[in-house]
Amino acid sequence: MRMHKFRLYPRKDIEQKMLDTLDLCRQTYNELLGLLNEQKEIDKAQLQGIIPNMKICDSRYKQLYSKTMQYECYRLFSNLTALVQTKKKSRKVGGLRFKGKGWFKTFSYNQSGFKIIPTGRRHQILRLSKIGEIPIRCHREIKGKIKQVTVKKEASGKWFAFVIEQINKEIKPIQKIKRVVGIDVGLDNFVFDSEGNAVKNPRHLNKYKAQLARLQRQMSKKKKGSINRNKQRIGVARLYEKITNVRNDFLHKLSYYYVSNYDAIGMEDMPMGLKNNIFAKSKADASWGKFLNSLILRH
Repeated sequence: MRMHKFRLYPRKDIEQKMLDTLDLCRQTYNELLGLLNEQKEIDKAQLQGIIPNMKICDSRYKQLYSKTMQYECYRLFSNLTALVQTKKKSRKVGGLRFKGKGWFKTFSYNQSGFKIIPTGRRHQILRLSKIGEIPIRCHREIKGKIKQVTVKKEASGKWFAFVIEQINKEIKPIQKIKRVVGIDVGLDNFVFDSEGNAVKNPRHLNKYKAQLARLQRQMSKKKKGSINRNKQRIGVARLYEKITNVRNDFLHKLSYYYVSNYDAIGMEDMPMGLKNNIFAKSKADASWGKFLNSLILRH
């Protein structure tokens, strides 16, 4: 499986349908959670069987594609499983909570209900059942079969589609290891390897710290619930998005360099925990865990 992230450019009327879909998915989740709390013994099949009746009792749910509603049942039980696993680790956690308005940011089409139509232009067309056609910027070619499409609204107001593609990779024969490198990560030098190469930590958050503080001060002066405060909030969200994009670009380029030039890579096994640590913000900005994941996925 491989996942692609593509930008969406919906019209205003289509965007309103997407927002309505998000809210109906939230209400579906809350309805199923309420029924789950009433069960003496957890029965996933029973809850999933109630979904068709919800469309009969409330006509609003007819705006939702059937697979999208069913996915909310999957999301509910995924959250429940994660909660159980956290409790097994002796951590203090509560129960599942009902989601308030504006809480949901994603909805999914699993197996069916979607189609990407090539146009031969810069933007292709993503057709979603019950919503319509949305221009999509597919900057990578999708060669395999599409298994799932998840639509997400970012805090900056931008929409993205996460397309999961099924690919059949050929198993390559085991190659002889010729070049080996060991990597040490840190806060001064982000990477220092066994060949003496050092890459300075760019400290992305520090570069935008003053600009971020100014925007947050301006937002704090706006009246809560006002249009101006919402505009300022979007400005702050877009700056955070920019910082994230710059950081990801740095990590992808660095991981690509090591994977392309070495057959085997060794990296220190260090704790990634940030709790009660004076360097917590610096560690989070460095994102060593994401760098390690990039090496694993590329290798």
